[in-house]
Amino acid sequence: MSEPLLQCLLVEDDGRLADLTAAYLERHGLAVTVVRDGDAGLDVARRHRFDVVLLDVMLPGRSGIEICQALRRETDVPILMLSARGEEADRVIGLELGADDYLQKPFSPRELLARIRATVRRARGQTGPAARPLALGDLSLDPGGRVARLSGTPVDLTSYEFALLYALAERAGRVLEREQLMDLAGGNAEEAFDRSVDVHISRLRAKLGDDSRQPRFIRTVRGVGYLFMTQP
Repeated sequence: MSEPLLQCLLVEDDGRLADLTAAYLERHGLAVTVVRDGDAGLDVARRHRFDVVLLDVMLPGRSGIEICQALRRETDVPILMLSARGEEADRVIGLELGADDYLQKPFSPRELLARIRATVRRARGQTGPAARPLALGDLSLDPGGRVARLSGTPVDLTSYEFALLYALAERAGRVLEREQLMDLAGGNAEEAFDRSVDVHISRLRAKLGDDSRQPRFIRTVRGVGYLFMTQP
């Protein structure tokens, strides 16, 4: 039986770019649904199950940021933001609201495809060899189900947040540089110069109730990276 096509939603108001992007992705094994405005994009995303959602930031109707925020409250579908605005602040906002990745226009269709595949692999737990469950203090991680539990209560994490947390927890007591973390979590080490790892770590801390000044789980090692603290 052939492998099912990846179902991709592309919300992009630039008709020419949308058509070219969809054509390229479809030639490489994706089934692409194109929507041209934000309100319709959110409606379609809610009514159908997709493997990945690509959101332009600037859209008529709802913005890509608003769609991302709404979807993240309702689903853990992988989200990639696409924007001609490359300022760091824009990228940080998208990541803080739950996007898994951010790609600046103009982008290479080949790079977009690679990022889609990497993001979907992370979401499906297919980034490497089968990983073992971890239990560190009152935090437990089940890589098979991509589920984190704190004192028995599930913690709502995106696929990338889970991958980062697992990479840190599996190496508890070791300092990991940002480049190492991005590589272990299936990201692009070439982009570690920006604040993407820092943003994801900040969101992880908030969800774990972890105080960066008196951390229980993740400690910042200034000028180097992050360390998951060994539990008593």
